[in-house]
Amino acid sequence: MMPREQTRVPSLEELAQLADACFAELPREFRDLVDGIVFTVEEIPDRETVRRMGLRSELALLGLFRGANLAARTANHGAFLPTMITLYRRPILHYWAHRDESLKAIVRHVLVHEIGHHFGLSDAAMHTIESGA
Repeated sequence: MMPREQTRVPSLEELAQLADACFAELPREFRDLVDGIVFTVEEIPDRETVRRMGLRSELALLGLFRGANLAARTANHGAFLPTMITLYRRPILHYWAHRDESLKAIVRHVLVHEIGHHFGLSDAAMHTIESGA
């Protein structure tokens, strides 16, 4: 069921703008810790990513963190590859269409989840944190 607050499907650019707005609403202390991360929005994960992650469908991945987490970056004294967070538009929209949540809440959740990987948190650790919240 599609949430009532928005019924028009956003473009790639509009979803990127929504992600930027969600990021801007995060506490400054949090945003300062992710300085230098490249944020992108793509339609779907590429075939290699789907294969490498063992996904059944390209719609199964809402976002992806790539690069060294904060601890690895600190340990290597700044010698690292660029860190990127990618949000995938079609999987996010597919998820949204089947939930009674706002698109903004979903985008914020995916963004924060991927930033959690930047801090070195595993999916299991983030699930535990979210379950207790």
